Amino acid sequence: MATFLYNLGRLAFRRRHFVALIWVALLTLAGVGAASAPAAGTTSFSIPGTEAQKAFDLLEQRFPGASADGATGRIVFKAPDGQKMTDADNKATVAKTVKDLGGGTEVVSVTDPFTTNAVSKDGTVAYTSVKYEVPGMELADSTRESLEAAGDSARSAGLTVDVGGDALEAGAEPGAAGEIVGIAIAAVVLVITLGSIVAAGLPLLTAIIGVGIGVSTITVLAKALDLGDTTSTLALMIGLAVGIDYALFIVSRYRNELAEGRDREEAVGRATGTAGSAVVFAGLTVVIALAGLVVVNVPMLTKMGLAAAGTVVIAVLIALTMIPAMLGYAGKKIRPAGETRKSSKERKSSKEHDSSGAATSGKQTKPNMGTRWASFVIRRPVAVLVLGVVGLGAIALPVTQLELGLPDEGSQPTSTTQRRAYDTLSEGFGPGFNGPLMIVVDAKDSDDPTAAFGDVADGIKGLKDVVTVTPPAPNKAGDTATITVIPNSKPSSTQTEDLVHAIRGKSSDFKADTDAEVLVTGTTAMNIDFSQKLNDALVPYLALVVGLAFLLLIVVFRSILVPLKAALGFLLSVLAALGAVVAVFQWGWFSGLIGVEETGPIMSMMPIFMVGVVFGLAMDYEVFLVTRMREAFVHGETPSQAVVTGFRHSARVVVAAAIIMMAVFGGFISSSESMIKMIGFGLAIAVFFDAFVVRMAIVPAVLALLGKKAWWLPKWLDRALPNVDVEGEGLRSHDDRPKGSGSGSDEDRELVRV
Repeated sequence: MATFLYNLGRLAFRRRHFVALIWVALLTLAGVGAASAPAAGTTSFSIPGTEAQKAFDLLEQRFPGASADGATGRIVFKAPDGQKMTDADNKATVAKTVKDLGGGTEVVSVTDPFTTNAVSKDGTVAYTSVKYEVPGMELADSTRESLEAAGDSARSAGLTVDVGGDALEAGAEPGAAGEIVGIAIAAVVLVITLGSIVAAGLPLLTAIIGVGIGVSTITVLAKALDLGDTTSTLALMIGLAVGIDYALFIVSRYRNELAEGRDREEAVGRATGTAGSAVVFAGLTVVIALAGLVVVNVPMLTKMGLAAAGTVVIAVLIALTMIPAMLGYAGKKIRPAGETRKSSKERKSSKEHDSSGAATSGKQTKPNMGTRWASFVIRRPVAVLVLGVVGLGAIALPVTQLELGLPDEGSQPTSTTQRRAYDTLSEGFGPGFNGPLMIVVDAKDSDDPTAAFGDVADGIKGLKDVVTVTPPAPNKAGDTATITVIPNSKPSSTQTEDLVHAIRGKSSDFKADTDAEVLVTGTTAMNIDFSQKLNDALVPYLALVVGLAFLLLIVVFRSILVPLKAALGFLLSVLAALGAVVAVFQWGWFSGLIGVEETGPIMSMMPIFMVGVVFGLAMDYEVFLVTRMREAFVHGETPSQAVVTGFRHSARVVVAAAIIMMAVFGGFISSSESMIKMIGFGLAIAVFFDAFVVRMAIVPAVLALLGKKAWWLPKWLDRALPNVDVEGEGLRSHDDRPKGSGSGSDEDRELVRV
């Protein structure tokens, strides 16, 4: 591996014009394709294997033309104090609104609240529902504007009017402000880490090119593969973060190789052969984690994972080819590690002064922060290990109170019209009105379908937490009917979930008594089934991802205990991150600091999403940090010296990479969407815990305690495993360093002894 990548890096360095031309051509081709690609619309949401999805499919079959997946708009009217909605002027305003809405080109139906009993008991609140023929995200802008204009017209007549429903949903915004903030912070960190604007610009440039190719390709394929906006958003977040990090590791290693006296082409080759090998395997762990979402069997998640994995592959390829080419263009503008313009001139002057062969009396280089920190940890490994594990364990405790659900209009900020409409309906009709359950009764095999429909409705009326059961609405064939059930509790409550399970629990009794099959669907039931499906898939997904990555890391590190430690450390960091998410978004701790207006259940996708993304990113730090330790150990250093060497060369870069990822993810915390805000916070805090606590503290402490045992591998397994040579042992034949030109190893050994 190292030798192949060494040759690839040198080839890209020499043929830089050709390599750059290829990537620019790919970016141009993808950009032109994206610009001319048809609009993708919305991705279809389905949950195969669930009762809610089965009922939804049955509705489309038995109620053709009913637009079962069509958007719904809802205008909520509230009369001024002292008035009723049944007053003549208010009724006239509502009638005009209904008439205006009925003229839309995408409108299927509009209800009149005074004929559908959609007026509250006290007469102060009423609502009208608009059914559209296409899903909310496919509605024309003019249709959405007409809905809002109808609300404005009624509001100008003196009523309090708010608009809700999924008809207001627009395509997910990519979070441009968050990206700009993340890139700006990344630029500052890169300049500080790499010492020059030119060196800092390379990772940013190549990452943007990679993300541009990846997101443009997703846009081109969106229509054909039914990819939604969230797919490109995830690819953008992950691609930008790993693209910068992978390039950063290779550029940093290149500067280290220059500092050891190698010429630029040789330094590029060795940087690509060593750091590039780590990039390949780090990228593979991310790809495994993202592609593993296939096992969840939710098409939307599968597409998101595969698209993001493809963007990671592009980031790896760019790091291995375009970065060496760009280093060739940069030339002497990128200086060796630790060298500034001033020190470069001083070194040149010193060489000229010492040309007679006189001994120099240079100052001893001061140990960097990574060296000092690693030396501290290996002197006190038990204390550091206990403090790190106990601290993360305490932060993870809120996970025991984790409540999962999906966001609805009740989780929107109180400043939005959707939230105000939600609250007004809850006030006028009860909290369960915003989460009705749709019961589908399939009486095709029943001798008396009409009687079966009535028996099912009567049976549901007697259940706990039921407020209203509407009369059955049969289809034209008379063999299937829908019944709407209004719970007494809000959609995200455990009481509503219990009601769904209670109705499903009686389905066998209904079947026995009426020969009719009873299914529960609707948005609330779909959310419950989705959460349950994700919960059921979490353990198999975790086993697959961690298992495959464990095997991969055994090949990389040629060790059993190091990969085991990596996996356990990841579990600790992801649990702590989930604990922090629960504390902020469910309990409300410090919620005001990041603008969380409404606490509630954690998004049901959050655990499995964080496991997938954070695992891949966590293994990035593990691979980059520990491969340098492995390299030092293979080349003859003691285990303790290898830990210090690994930190001396890699700690600064890993810290910079973590800060960059935190900046990219943290930028999305400013989003007004609670789901995006939660994802941004969860990923940012997870990176913090994993990079700064697990990899920077727990990892060196464990390795210090294990000593040589950390690198133990059974001989039979050692013979069976392929030798991928991540540590660059095969490059010894290319070693052109002068003898005795170490890079501080004596200093490190002295620190270890102290």
